[in-house]
Amino acid sequence: MTTPEPTPEPSHEPSRESTPEQPSAKQPSPDRVFRSPLGIASGVFLLLLACVFAGDVLLRGEGRSPWLALAGLVLAVPLIVAFTIRPAVWADDDRLKIRNPFRSITLPWGTVADVRAGYSSEVLTRDGVKYQLWAIPVSLRQRKRAARRAARASQDDPHGRTSVNADVRDSASRTAPADQTVADLRELAEHRSGTPGAQGEARVRWAYEIIGPAAAGLLLLVILMATG
Repeated sequence: MTTPEPTPEPSHEPSRESTPEQPSAKQPSPDRVFRSPLGIASGVFLLLLACVFAGDVLLRGEGRSPWLALAGLVLAVPLIVAFTIRPAVWADDDRLKIRNPFRSITLPWGTVADVRAGYSSEVLTRDGVKYQLWAIPVSLRQRKRAARRAARASQDDPHGRTSVNADVRDSASRTAPADQTVADLRELAEHRSGTPGAQGEARVRWAYEIIGPAAAGLLLLVILMATG
């Protein structure tokens, strides 16, 4: 005769699988970065060109020519960088950061009244101050091309019969890239302007790392030409 084994008592320890996970803190969204690939490419090309010409004069020039080439290079390099490689725009949930040729501007969304694109992209603050967005250049050629695509689309469907099933993302292909970017920034400003983290004052900082070398090169060039 076999003795039945005792039935194990149920355990009262909480199961790891049934334990609800603690909600994680909301992570801030990463910055959206806007730059001009064409501007960066042209800046790199101009820098290489300036270095080649200046280097040739420095190696083969005579008299004051090497000094003039050096002064011109010290003046040209910061300006080329400022107007081609430096411009950028960062946007997150709280603020818009603009890096223009000679200034850096930080605008909390609560200070932004409008983001618009005419002949240039610009942001208007509630205080009436206007800042251009050098990193988002407006191309009239792209705008005309997008207008032609939109006109062809309206001709293909004059009564809007396919608008219910159409892919709404296709509207981006009928909008110039700069206008689409400005529209996205405007929408972000409208949605985030009232949030607590998007409040504060605008901050402007001059780019002395650009202004200083350019001023030194200009001063050296003026002195060399005046004493020649």
